[in-house]
Amino acid sequence: MLKDYQLQLIVVLMLLIGLTLVALLLLFYVVGPRSPSLVLAPRELTSLSGEALQVATPTAVIMAPTGTATSTSTHTATPITPSPTSTRTPTDTPTPITPLYTPVSFNSPVTLPVEASISGIVGHMQSLPLSCEARAAVDWAAFFGVEIGERQFQRQLPRSDNPDKGFVGDVNSDWGQIPPKSYGVHAGPVAGLLREYGLDAVARYGMSWDDLLKEIAAGRPVIVWVIGHVDPGPGVSYIDHDGQQVIVAPYEHTVMVIGYKTLPETTVTILDRTRIYERSWEKFMRSWSVLGYMAITLGN
Repeated sequence: MLKDYQLQLIVVLMLLIGLTLVALLLLFYVVGPRSPSLVLAPRELTSLSGEALQVATPTAVIMAPTGTATSTSTHTATPITPSPTSTRTPTDTPTPITPLYTPVSFNSPVTLPVEASISGIVGHMQSLPLSCEARAAVDWAAFFGVEIGERQFQRQLPRSDNPDKGFVGDVNSDWGQIPPKSYGVHAGPVAGLLREYGLDAVARYGMSWDDLLKEIAAGRPVIVWVIGHVDPGPGVSYIDHDGQQVIVAPYEHTVMVIGYKTLPETTVTILDRTRIYERSWEKFMRSWSVLGYMAITLGN
């Protein structure tokens, strides 16, 4: 028969064993059997109440030893394409004040003669220092059978500080100035007044070389705005009192193109008041370009 102290010793050992088992069970449930390198990815289930539950599945994502996550999912991950870097659209490049002529191909779809010349047109000296536009206009009109006096035409031109709208300044002033000083007038007002006399005059801006050749080949002289006696020169940006910008040029002048040749070299025949002379294609285009290839033609 066991003695009292033996029974007490057995009870103490059983208590220690029981506490040890309890501690092991608690450690198992708290720490669990997971490897520290395993991260469980959720899998969605639905509970009886219809709520979505997150249940772990042990084969989703493995953490690399360096801490960089690498996917081992059976589905290939689709990379997110970053939005393109915002690129600012540049604004249009400003038009140079002195436009450059553009080389022109002579392979026109319209067959033109290698040379053409208009006969029967007569030029006269202008009677006022700045009336070259009026003089060219009335000589051009006379070719088409409409007689107009130069001074009469000059008086009837509208007046403005913008040559695109009317004659600028005093017609008796010195040549070579630019607005707001006495200057002259551009194609629009001149063509408008010619139409009042019954002529189908059209102001042209940016007229092409091919279109110029077609007019001459058809026997129709063309009034053009050039610098001096078809010389190079600078254009100048001017803003009128209404805030509108226009390109003007010192020694702006009007002449008529009455002929051309393309062989052996391309030249243009000019009627400048009473003078008839030729200019090379290159020199003509440089001068004509300054005010934007401005012209007056008959009809379209």
